[in-house]
Amino acid sequence: MRCADVPEHLLALAPNWVGDAVMCTPALRALKNAFPQARLTVAGRAAVCALLEGLPWVDALHPLPARPGTAELFRHARALAPAACDLAVVFPHSFRAALLARLAGARHRIGHDRNGRGFLLTERVAPHRVDGRITPVYMAFEYLDVAEAAGGKRDGLGPELAAPEALRAELAERFAGEGPLVALAPGAAFGPSKQWPAERFAALADHLHERRGARCVLLTGPGEEDTRRAVLAAARHPLLECPRQGLDMLKAAVSLADLLAGNDSGPRHVAVAFGKPVVCVMGPTSPAYTDGPWERGRVLRIDVDCGPCQQPVCATDHRCMTGISVDAVAEAALAALDLQPPRGPAPRDEEPA
Repeated sequence: MRCADVPEHLLALAPNWVGDAVMCTPALRALKNAFPQARLTVAGRAAVCALLEGLPWVDALHPLPARPGTAELFRHARALAPAACDLAVVFPHSFRAALLARLAGARHRIGHDRNGRGFLLTERVAPHRVDGRITPVYMAFEYLDVAEAAGGKRDGLGPELAAPEALRAELAERFAGEGPLVALAPGAAFGPSKQWPAERFAALADHLHERRGARCVLLTGPGEEDTRRAVLAAARHPLLECPRQGLDMLKAAVSLADLLAGNDSGPRHVAVAFGKPVVCVMGPTSPAYTDGPWERGRVLRIDVDCGPCQQPVCATDHRCMTGISVDAVAEAALAALDLQPPRGPAPRDEEPA
């Protein structure tokens, strides 16, 4: 560690988005690898804390409101002061996150020097630049750069999550059957620009069922009810679903799946964390942020003159997503399934004459 003291208490402020938080897990683990005797507290949004629940090297989780006001910020800073007294590692880029670390009284505060917050940090990490301009880099590596500035030790391993065993057993019984189990993730919290059309996910599910006897489980979260209904209405064959929503259910379902097919969203990174192959339909966002060495499967993307726009809502005709056909995604999914061990004979819709 570049700081003078070896920390006994270590606070990590986690990224806000589920996918980013998954990609941050190698950096969090690097901190614990370097300081195994330190108590590692991770603070982040409630969803992020639920996502990280169960990781053996996280000692405590502290949920934060999405956009705390001044009074809330001071209240959480006071609550986090014991955890932050030695070292706070600030993974989000926001000014508010660095301010929280400062208000919590951390003696050493390490994060990227961005958004005018450098004066709040005691150790400033330069963002990745090419020809003087900040450029995208795989987020897990960006977070590892920050962890290393704090003394973290990389272990060469990828993202990591833990799924509750009781839920895994419950879903294994619920999803029991023959044929591969394919998780479908048609949502995207970032915005509709990231979403491949719902009816195409339905067509994909039908195609995989008819070609490979796949059991397809539909994974949607809060705020994605319209997407869920659209997929269910368009599908010719029944789809499996989890009995309730929640990141614990998402983790358990993905950990059981043979493949995840979805948009460039949180479930994609959850699948990577569980070592599952992914077929990702990517549209308006730059692949540089998510192109890492631990993902298996395929990313389907087409170049368009207006992309990558990084916008949550498409301003034109959404051709970066609609130009990707069901057949292309299905063939990529079938190729990925061919690399998985078979679960048994595929079911038939009709008995042969």
